[in-house]
Formats: sequence, C-alpha cells, structure tokens
Amino acid sequence: MHNIEPYSGWLKYYDSASDALSPFHGKEYNYDLYSETIYGYYIDPAWDYIGSETLYAKILFTDYELGFAVFEFIGEWNDAVNNDIMYLKRNVIDEIQLEGINKYILIGENVLNFHGSDDSYYEEWFEDVEEGWIVGIGFRDFVVEEMTNFNVDGFINFGGTLDIHNWRTLKPLTLCQQMDRLIMKRLGM
Repeated sequence: MHNIEPYSGWLKYYDSASDALSPFHGKEYNYDLYSETIYGYYIDPAWDYIGSETLYAKILFTDYELGFAVFEFIGEWNDAVNNDIMYLKRNVIDEIQLEGINKYILIGENVLNFHGSDDSYYEEWFEDVEEGWIVGIGFRDFVVEEMTNFNVDGFINFGGTLDIHNWRTLKPLTLCQQMDRLIMKRLGM
C-alpha cells in the first residue's frame, strides 16, 4: 500500500496544504518518512489523516466559488467499528461546508472494503448539501453493493454515467462541471 499515492496531477490547480480554508492547511509532508499505517501497512505520506485508523483521504480540488470539492480515499471504509463517516463528516466535511462547498465527488478506487452501520451521518451530510449533491466514482462493485445494502446509495449517487473512469485526463473544474450536468440530468432538472 505504500506505493499507492493520491493523484498529484492537479497540484498545479489546488493544494490543500496551501489553502487557508482547508482542514489540512499548513500541513507539511515528509516524503522521506512513512509513518501512517492502515492495518500495519505503511501508506504514502501524501495521504491525510481524517481521524480514522482505517480510512485516509486527500482533497484533490476545491472551488469555493462554485461549491465543488473532490476527494480521493484509501483504506477500508469502516463505519461499523471505526465510524469513519463520523470522522470524515466532523473533521473535514463540516469545515469546508462552512465555506460554501455543497457538491462532492468522492473517488473510491483505493477503498478496499466497506463495513456499514447506521446511515445518520450520511443523512445529515445529504441534508446539509441542500442544492448540491454527493457522488461516488471509481468504487469497486462489491464496495458499492455493500454501501447499497446499508442504504448509503440513498445519499451518495453511484454508477451509470456518473462513474467517470477517465477522470485523471480531465482538468478538475471540467470534471466538476461535467458531474454537475450529469447529476442535473439524472434529477431531471
């Protein structure tokens, strides 16, 4: 797992450590020291600790004016034991939401498993976005299936035209605007 890095191709557009409104503002990354682990496996130092021992994230892009944020995740999304959604919601989402973010793209290619619990934090997050949305892309089929079993798909949109596999080839704002159009079309707006 130590060689799985968060996508760095958009650093010229956004860096969460340089963003004064980011929960990770001012974080210094030591790429010579691998200290964070998931189940005893070291992960790349570029991943950000959100409060969970099993799930790490990276904010790849944020546009406060248009309300967009793109996250990438690594690890096991474990709500049953570690309440990962609580850590994500309270330590990251709540902070950037105060700055006007209401459209979220969650990239789950490196989420290796999901263990569900109740959906109250997802419901709260969904209610908080009001005019916005939450989309999950790149999640493995069995992870989406497990999330569906716990009704997470009632709050996070998955699949179909939303699952843009070539997201790395797009500029971040292009991905966000394309996703916005797709969601509006899906909602019939």
